[in-house]
Amino acid sequence: MKRVSVTEVRTDLARMLRVVSRKGQRVALTCRGRVVGILVSPEDAEAIEALEDCEDVADGRRVLRAGRFVPYAKARKRLGLA
Repeated sequence: MKRVSVTEVRTDLARMLRVVSRKGQRVALTCRGRVVGILVSPEDAEAIEALEDCEDVADGRRVLRAGRFVPYAKARKRLGLA
């Protein structure tokens, strides 16, 4: 993965976005040598979201099987929304 300083990205953001979107490369943004973010293509971002959704569903199923859930009405009441 290519590493680029935030300062460099500020001066050449359009080129960086082309590299990410057209070539599918990821670009790590650094500040003082430390990675502070990563530019990814829309396809990569969608794939990451899909994986996170699958993990959320799996977590929910585990909670339900274990019986560790709070009914909707009770949750609203606890949060002061009822």
